[in-house]
Amino acid sequence: MEEGPSESIEDGVLDKLRRHVRILVDIGRLAGENADLNRFLDQTVVQIARAVEIHHVKVLQYRPSTSDLLLAADVGWKEGAVRSSTFTIDLRSAPGRAFQTAEPVSIRDFREQDEYIPSDFLKEHGIVSVTNVPVLIDGAAWGVLEVDSTTPRDFTEDTTDFLTAAAALMATVLRRNGRQDRPDEEARLMAAAAEAQKREILLREMQHRVKNNFQLVLSSISIQKRRYSEAAAHRALDHVASRIHAISLAHDQLSFRNEGQTVRLSYYIRALCSAIHQQVEEVEVDVECDELELSIERALPVGLILNETVMNSIKHAFGPEGGRIRVRLVGGVGYGEARLTVSDNGRGIQNPNKNGSGLKLIASLARQIGGAVGQESSDKGTTTSLTFPLMT
Repeated sequence: MEEGPSESIEDGVLDKLRRHVRILVDIGRLAGENADLNRFLDQTVVQIARAVEIHHVKVLQYRPSTSDLLLAADVGWKEGAVRSSTFTIDLRSAPGRAFQTAEPVSIRDFREQDEYIPSDFLKEHGIVSVTNVPVLIDGAAWGVLEVDSTTPRDFTEDTTDFLTAAAALMATVLRRNGRQDRPDEEARLMAAAAEAQKREILLREMQHRVKNNFQLVLSSISIQKRRYSEAAAHRALDHVASRIHAISLAHDQLSFRNEGQTVRLSYYIRALCSAIHQQVEEVEVDVECDELELSIERALPVGLILNETVMNSIKHAFGPEGGRIRVRLVGGVGYGEARLTVSDNGRGIQNPNKNGSGLKLIASLARQIGGAVGQESSDKGTTTSLTFPLMT
């Protein structure tokens, strides 16, 4: 009896599922070996390419210090890209959205949508279709696993499930690798520094939990954007998302000092400016910072003020040609104070609105930390300064 079309399709689906299972077993074997992390990731992306029958695969690792995703392992990309190319975590980026929301993101064809913007790296390789799944460790995103196609492709739920399973296997190795990087941890915990080490462990656990919460909020915002078609609603939600991201970055920089949780302010400001610059490449952002620390409660308002001020310059100060923003953090100002200054070389504030929500937010945040905000503007640019006491 002749085989019908539906039977052929079912056989094809079964063959694909069997191939996925076999390759997950192979990845599991790799995970059980004592190979170094880079070698494991390099071998895993090759196996994933076999399973999905695709030429381009990459693993992207989040770097808190620069607020970007580093190409940690790849197959099919140009020579020299691995461990040197970086990608934005902007919500308009597919891997950025997957990382920030901890949810899979698939795009059949970049040319058929306007929600996501392909990176220059993807354009250079002729990529038009992608799918991304987050790599989660204890519920918090470590990075992203991405497969890419040069032709439009509908990535099925089976493919997404396979990639999610592969990402989970990767996470087991990443978690184990993290423990191996601290072989004497138990000994140190039993020694004089035991309490400090326990606090460090608690801090990492708290950062994971906080990141999980931020992922949920950003995922909710992403869902809300799909429900509204108005540009004004999208701008408002994007603005809220940028503020949440600024808070998330502060928690990435947390460390314990003097029995409290502090933020290395210089690291925080550099990471925040890096994240903003990734979103608007035509605007250069120069950063110079003294090495200062603040408690998390005081660092957050500083970061939010910086975020509001820089985003205001990007939105209102420049034309299509872009411009330059200079961010300076200086300690030792006055009596135990510091000063954060944001200057742009734009066209100045044309019609100042003293009742604008952004200015009200900046003034309110400054009051929270006992600071003062000043602003000067002309046709050569605008400078906003925040002076605040350096109390931890």
